[in-house]
Amino acid sequence: MAEPTIIPSFNAARGEWVRLRTLILLRWLAVAGQLAAVYVASQIVGIRLDLDLCLIAVLASVTFNIIATLLLPRTKRLRERDAMLSMMFDLVQLAALLYLTGGLSNPFAMLVLAPVAISATALSARPTVAVSLLAILLISALAVYNRPLVDASGAVLELPGLFINGIWVALVISVIFVASYARKITTEIFSMSQALTATQMALGREQRLTALGGVVAAAAHELGTPLATIKLVSAELAEELADRPDLREDAELIRSQADRCRDILRDMGRSGKDDSHLHHAPVLAVIEEAAEPHIDRGKEIVTRVAGTVPGPEDGRDQPEIARRPELIHGLRNLVQNAVDFSASTVWIDVDWTDTQLRITVGDDGPGYPLDQIDQIGEPFLRRVRRGRVSERRPGYEGMGMGLFIAKTLLERTGAQLTFANGAESPRMAAEMQTGPVDLARPPGAVVEVLWPLDQIVAGRERTRAALGDNPPNESSSFVNT
Repeated sequence: MAEPTIIPSFNAARGEWVRLRTLILLRWLAVAGQLAAVYVASQIVGIRLDLDLCLIAVLASVTFNIIATLLLPRTKRLRERDAMLSMMFDLVQLAALLYLTGGLSNPFAMLVLAPVAISATALSARPTVAVSLLAILLISALAVYNRPLVDASGAVLELPGLFINGIWVALVISVIFVASYARKITTEIFSMSQALTATQMALGREQRLTALGGVVAAAAHELGTPLATIKLVSAELAEELADRPDLREDAELIRSQADRCRDILRDMGRSGKDDSHLHHAPVLAVIEEAAEPHIDRGKEIVTRVAGTVPGPEDGRDQPEIARRPELIHGLRNLVQNAVDFSASTVWIDVDWTDTQLRITVGDDGPGYPLDQIDQIGEPFLRRVRRGRVSERRPGYEGMGMGLFIAKTLLERTGAQLTFANGAESPRMAAEMQTGPVDLARPPGAVVEVLWPLDQIVAGRERTRAALGDNPPNESSSFVNT
C-alpha cells in the first residue's frame, strides 16, 4: 500500500503548541515580580506610587489567571488566536503598570519583549506581527504619556527627552529584531525536525521492504521441500490412477498447482534461507536496484563505469558494497530527481580508485537555479528549475525534501555530496562531447556522491570471511524435478 507523502505545514503544525498551564505559570511569576518591584520601590526606595492603581493593574493578571484556571483544564493547549489574545493582554497589563510607574523611564520597560519573544517562538507569522505591532504601539504611547516617578522629597525622577527617545528607538528595534530572529531560528529548527521525521519514515519504509525481501527468501526456502513432496506424490498418484480418469485429473491438477507455486516463489525472491551474501552486492547491482522503479518512466537511464557502458563480464572486478537501506533509498531519490527534470536521458557514472568510490547522477534537464545551488539539499527549499521546467512538469514547485532525504541518508553512510550544473562545471564542460548518448556528458543537474573506499566497500576476502558460507539449498531437488 502506498504511503502518503509528508509535506508538513509549519503554521498548521504550530496551531496548538502553547499549553494554558505554561502561560498561567509564567503569569504568576510576572505577578510575583510586579508585586515585589512595587513593594521595593514604594517601601524601601521611597518612590511615591499610586499603590491603589498599581495593585488594580496587578490584580487584573491575578483575575485573568484565576478565571482561566477555573474555566479551562490546565492541560489545554491554546489555539493560535487564544494564545495571541493572552499575550496581548499581558502586554496591555504591563503597559498599564509602566504608565503608572514612569513609562520608559522605568528600567523594567524592557519586559515588553517577553510576550513578543514567546509569540515569535510559539505562533505563526500573522499573530507574531500583531503582537509585535501592539508592543510598538504601547511603547510609543508610553514614551509620550506616563506618570513620572516622584521620590520621597517630591523631586521628579524623569530622564531627559534625548534619553527617552533613545530608549524608544532601542525598544522598537529590539521588538523587531527579537521577533524576526526568534521566529527565523524556531522555523529552521521546526523545519529540520519535520524533515528528519520524514527521513526516518522513508528509511523505515526502505528497511521494511528490505526485511520483506528476507522473509520472501526464507519462505521460498522453507516451502521448497514440501512443494517438492507434493509434486512427487501427485505424480505417483496420477500413475496409479490411470484407470480412474476423474481422480487422475485431480492428481494432475495438484501437480500443476505445485508447479505454479514454484514459479511464484521464483519470481518473489531468491531461494536460500539466511543467504548472508545478499547483504553485500557489486556496486552496479546496488545502483540497478536503486534505479529500477524509474526505468519505465519514459526516460533513458545510462549506467557507465569509467565513462563507458559495462559489458556482461565487466562486473567481475567491481567492489562489493553493503546493501544498506539508506544507501539504496538515497540513490533512488537522486535518480528520481534526475528523471523528474530530465529531457530524455539520465546518466549514472561510477568509478573508483584505491581510496575512493564515486557515483555521479546527472541529467539533460535545465539544471539547478544558480541563485539556489548553494542551498540545494536543504529541507523545504521551494524552488522551480529554471527555463524549460514548466514544459516538463507544469505547476511543479519542489519542496526540496527528496534531495534532503537523499543527502541525509547518504551522509549517514559516510558520503560527501556535491551539487552542480554539468554545463557550468569545469570538469564536466571539459569532458562534454557530442555524439552517442552513451558517451555524452550530462549538461543539466549533476550530483556527485563520494565515499572513502574503506567506509563503503567491503574487500572480497574480508567480506567472505565475515559472512561465512551459505547454508545448502535444500529446495534444489524441487527446482530440478
